[in-house]
Amino acid sequence: MIKRRQFLGCLTAVGGSYLLTACGGGSSDGIGNAGAVANSATNGAAVGNAVANAATTASANGASLPSGSSITDNSGNVWTLSGGVVYKNGSVAGVNYNAALVLWYGGTIYHQNTGGQFYSWTGSAWSASLDPRTAGTSADGATIPSGSVLIDKLGRKWTVSSGVIYRDGTVVGVNYNVALLLWYGGVMWHKNTGGQFYVWTDAAGWLASADPRTPVAATAGSFFGVNGHWDYTYTPAQIISILKSMGCKSYRVGCSDDPKQLAAVAKLAAAFQSAGMTLLVLINQGMTDASGNVLKGESVAYNQGYMVGSTVANALKQYGVTMYECGNELTRQNSTILNFTEAGTKAVDFNNANWPAMRGVMRGMIDGVKSVQSNAKCGINFCVADVGAADALWEGTQPDGTRGYPKVRWDITTWHNYEVYGDIFNIGTDGAGPGFDLPTYCKARYGVPFMITEWNTGPEQTQAYRANYITSQLGNFYAARKTHNILSVMYYVLDSGNSTYGIMINGAPLSAPYAAFTGFTASHADV
Repeated sequence: MIKRRQFLGCLTAVGGSYLLTACGGGSSDGIGNAGAVANSATNGAAVGNAVANAATTASANGASLPSGSSITDNSGNVWTLSGGVVYKNGSVAGVNYNAALVLWYGGTIYHQNTGGQFYSWTGSAWSASLDPRTAGTSADGATIPSGSVLIDKLGRKWTVSSGVIYRDGTVVGVNYNVALLLWYGGVMWHKNTGGQFYVWTDAAGWLASADPRTPVAATAGSFFGVNGHWDYTYTPAQIISILKSMGCKSYRVGCSDDPKQLAAVAKLAAAFQSAGMTLLVLINQGMTDASGNVLKGESVAYNQGYMVGSTVANALKQYGVTMYECGNELTRQNSTILNFTEAGTKAVDFNNANWPAMRGVMRGMIDGVKSVQSNAKCGINFCVADVGAADALWEGTQPDGTRGYPKVRWDITTWHNYEVYGDIFNIGTDGAGPGFDLPTYCKARYGVPFMITEWNTGPEQTQAYRANYITSQLGNFYAARKTHNILSVMYYVLDSGNSTYGIMINGAPLSAPYAAFTGFTASHADV
């Protein structure tokens, strides 16, 4: 009866990583490499023998794969490359895929993926880096003028001449009358002589933005939050009591227009209204029909979204609900993302044919809510590093680059950030490109508050690991709340029925994660 965040096959180990499925069900985020399985047996046997017979002398500085067949580090570990996957002593080394080069340099193992991004081995994982053989990236916040050259994370050199921006000597997109070039948050920005800022995207060129350096503090009072489900056996009063004991004032719960679900959420909303707490309602409408077929065209999808959005808002408006999340991980459905290993930074990562149905149902939910509750705030939800999808929706473009379609405008940008996706303030480090500060990008691009509506580590982690992760992540989120326009961060989940995600089971706290969470909220005021 109690829902939990599901994994494909509960937990499908693929090259040391896993495939993730959404809270509301129906999406599947894959961060891993199925090719590792095919090569693991033969590669493991070969490298196992190599380890046993390895010389104690490390490989020469600058050794690489390919040209050699293996590399030995200073500890005698043997590194190999097979099928685009990096192996250490015959086992897949962390989360890696699409590797084109392995490099031993300066006492560190590096790999470069097919997109040109380098990563260094930290001893337990890969961290985004530059090619160690070349010059380093510019300092965050560096500008032209005062300097004359900026270097990005891929080692590309940016210059400005006569008001035009060049990258490695070639004009970058359509730009002119440039007064300032800025390297900030892992992204390149410019300001023209009229004062307008733009941000560079490899997928869509220069897009209008605000100055990313401007700090924006979200409204205080609902920063700490938790996820739950409409069919919990907890009473509304019990949920409110639990949240207060955890130092939380906000709660996310999903429902469709099903009368049973709406009735349960309405009772919860009434109790939250009396308690002066915030309820974020996820409108759990997908872009497929009851048979799992993608809705036929944007108009049909819009009408479906409108009907459900208006029904949910009409049932809840009397209880003071003013925030709705319109759809759950719609950009990460089998029908929308082309390759689950892609980070989503480019519009072409998404299904062009099914894009109108997704856009239509999103627009319909927003318009449906506002048709009965004009003051409501509606959010659209994204995952991993899906700014390619967000920009295409905001600009009214298709993944194939064609323009002139309806623009989706949301009041809140909502995001899911599980550990496997990478650090949201340096996202992209999962192998799909150089990291960048995603909340800063969204703050400058869309100009609306930001919410992390699901976050956690993986279900396989120990309670001690989860506790440390909670403390670390809350620290990162809290430090950014006054500058990144982060309205709320909502832990997933209150109760998952077991220890995979929940912070308690049947009202009994899981001691280490619960202590970490409550210890942090008790010592950090939501002001």
